[in-house]
Amino acid sequence: MQIRKKKRGQLIVLSGPSGVGKSTVIAELLSQRRDIYFSVSFTTRRPRTGEADGVNYNFVDRMEFERMITDGELLEHAEYVGNYYGTSLKIIQEKLEAGIDVLLDIEVRGAAEVHEKCPEAVLIFIIPPSFEELSRRLHRRNTDSEDVIAGRLRKAREEYRQIPGYDYLVVNDKVSEAALEIISILCAEDCRTKNRIHLVDGI
Repeated sequence: MQIRKKKRGQLIVLSGPSGVGKSTVIAELLSQRRDIYFSVSFTTRRPRTGEADGVNYNFVDRMEFERMITDGELLEHAEYVGNYYGTSLKIIQEKLEAGIDVLLDIEVRGAAEVHEKCPEAVLIFIIPPSFEELSRRLHRRNTDSEDVIAGRLRKAREEYRQIPGYDYLVVNDKVSEAALEIISILCAEDCRTKNRIHLVDGI
């Protein structure tokens, strides 16, 4: 039996509270799984120190983002802590149809919107070892005021209530272990019969 390319890529949605370390886990994941396309979201928030346009996010102003909403260019979009975030529909469709797995880093409202439009998507939620550790990580980041941090922690509590709607829950205690868990999840998903039945067609 000769292994053939997947007919369609897997859509992977990764969510988690601000400060949980999603970006670090994603960087580790992509260093090990170079065959995954990471979708760079559009956002209206300002770049943080060290972030680059087109790498971490596509940074646009509010007027441009609202034009993209009106023109139907986004798979999902949501407003989070006063800023818009969204995912390009065209790019995602092209990659999936080419058999390439696509990873989205989006918050819970956007994830719910994606799941409604793409029920086959794999939803993964990342949490810290404890809520106290999340607070410590937000303070160590040293990028936000106390008021903003308090708002992020309130938002995190709201997000935790959505965890039962996700397929998998990953604890980010050590980055390497969290990335390995996600790789294991993706391997298991690839091995589902529905994703490999084409390998035995005609036998």
